[in-house]
Amino acid sequence: MALDNKEYLETELHEECGVMGVYDLDGGDVASTVYYGLFALQHRGQESCGIAVSDTSGPKKNIRVHKGMGLVNEVFDEESLEKLRGDIGVGHVRYSTAGSSTRENAQPLVLNYYKGTLALAHNGNLVNALELREELEKTGAIFQTTIDSEVIAYHVARERIHANTAEEAVLAAMKKIKGAYSLIVMSPRKLMGARDPFGFRPLCIGKRDNVYLLASETCALDTVGAEFVRDVEPGELVTITKDGIVSHKEMCFSDPARQARCIFEYIYFARPDAVIDGVGVNASRIRAGRFLAQDSPVEADLVVGVPESGNPAAQGYAMESGIPYGTAFIKNSYVGRTFIKPKQSMRESSVRIKLNVLKENVRGKRIIMIDDSIVRGTTCGRIVGMLKEAGAREVHVRISSPPFLHPCYFGTDIPSEEQLVAHGRSLEEIREFLGADSLAYLGMHRLSELCEGLAYCSACFSGDYPLDPPVHDIRGEQD
Repeated sequence: MALDNKEYLETELHEECGVMGVYDLDGGDVASTVYYGLFALQHRGQESCGIAVSDTSGPKKNIRVHKGMGLVNEVFDEESLEKLRGDIGVGHVRYSTAGSSTRENAQPLVLNYYKGTLALAHNGNLVNALELREELEKTGAIFQTTIDSEVIAYHVARERIHANTAEEAVLAAMKKIKGAYSLIVMSPRKLMGARDPFGFRPLCIGKRDNVYLLASETCALDTVGAEFVRDVEPGELVTITKDGIVSHKEMCFSDPARQARCIFEYIYFARPDAVIDGVGVNASRIRAGRFLAQDSPVEADLVVGVPESGNPAAQGYAMESGIPYGTAFIKNSYVGRTFIKPKQSMRESSVRIKLNVLKENVRGKRIIMIDDSIVRGTTCGRIVGMLKEAGAREVHVRISSPPFLHPCYFGTDIPSEEQLVAHGRSLEEIREFLGADSLAYLGMHRLSELCEGLAYCSACFSGDYPLDPPVHDIRGEQD
């Protein structure tokens, strides 16, 4: 996972990407709609982004694409958007969990093949990508990227040669690939959305007048003034054509008993204003805070959240405990992923680039500090130290998720076990490592209440993977 400021970011978690697709049945250009949708999904990936468009009334092999490294507003300007003329389009924002951080790996991927062209955007990680890639290479395939998304694109293209429709090709590919995938596939005349049978990653459908949309989160629909229609179901494929939208539920091969939505979408990844499979993310985080107050109470003067994802849980803790909720941190909103990497001698102060403490709010007080997770523990420890330097009498850390004990292979860059602070340490040892006066995590038994009883994956906490992990963990190896 190559990042320009890796020393600073190494203790933060990242999701792999966000996807967006738009089809204007009236023939209007869609690039600007995709662009603003990607803005709303920027939190899901800040390394690279791209948009591909096609004119359904034009030549079948004429897909226009623009992509590059950086944030959405860094990669696109008025001139580049003006060149993306077409009534059907797909967009992507990316953070690498498998495959290098390079322009070649930016999405959407565009393939020209025997029956035409396709553009593909993918959110998630495959567990059998290496095996499928080797199988394709032995039959002559030449790969241009190091990402598993290209494996999916190749399989769709190969299946299309023998299939009667593009939908049949995507469904056939879905039966071969294993792991997490929310896909948007654009053929010259169709826009398709697919979600893996486990439902690891979110994907929803929207509509604005005569425009249909697919997006990773509902907040992207809100941003462009579209109405939420419904979520794509686990294992489902939907197709949008000039005749409207069709669901291929009869071909859906998901077992409801085996569905495994990523619980961390509700805890951290998704934007608070998103609704995933009918469950509001902000409400989930407030519930987590309430549960922490019920299960791990402590006497204190102020409850604060580590911005931004810790704030709703802190509000929930304050509501349940009756302890006032306040602000302890000012966040620098302009810190991106590309600022100059701190030297080793500056490493201890790197967190201060992002956060600063409001000394007058914490001086002399007993503070309950709520955060969404602890990965390696170094960042959390520095923040605890900053509060104490600012004059806090006590700092009690409460985490709105269980301890990370195992890596994730489905699109989240949770590192190997030996790098996780909770692995092999007792709660008291972690507390001492952080320098906190007390420490408590959310209990595993509370997770089902966060997502209102939906089936979920908690393998990063429990080690109970919904499908076998890959034999070779290639996350970041190409960097």
